[in-house]
Amino acid sequence: MTKRTLGGTSRKKRRTSGFRKRMQSPTGRRVIKARRSKGRLRLTTV
Repeated sequence: MTKRTLGGTSRKKRRTSGFRKRMQSPTGRRVIKARRSKGRLRLTTV
């Protein structure tokens, strides 16, 4: 069996879970804050 061609687009990923999208809502900012305090190298998906 061959794999399906579309595995998820980077545009969709950025729009839903990118840094700028996270900073728009209070809960998203809380996510960023939590990941900073934990010491993550990447705060959001690239």
